[in-house]
Amino acid sequence: MVNVRVRDGEPIEEAIRRFKRECERNGVMQEIKKREFYKPPSVLKKEKLAETKRKIHRKMLKDSRWSR
Repeated sequence: MVNVRVRDGEPIEEAIRRFKRECERNGVMQEIKKREFYKPPSVLKKEKLAETKRKIHRKMLKDSRWSR
C-alpha cells in the first residue's frame, strides 16, 4: 500500500505527483492491469512458457553476436 503525506505548505498537485510516482515504483498499476481480466490457468501457463522462450532466444542471439 502506498502512503504519501502532504507536507506543510505543499500544493496538493505536488502530493498527487509524488503519489503517482510511488504507485509506479511499487508496480501498483501493473498489478491492476494484470488483474483486470480473469485468465484461466492454461492461458497463464502458455504466456509464461512463451516469455521463457523469448528470453532464451534473446540470450542465444546476444551470445552469438559476441562470439563473432
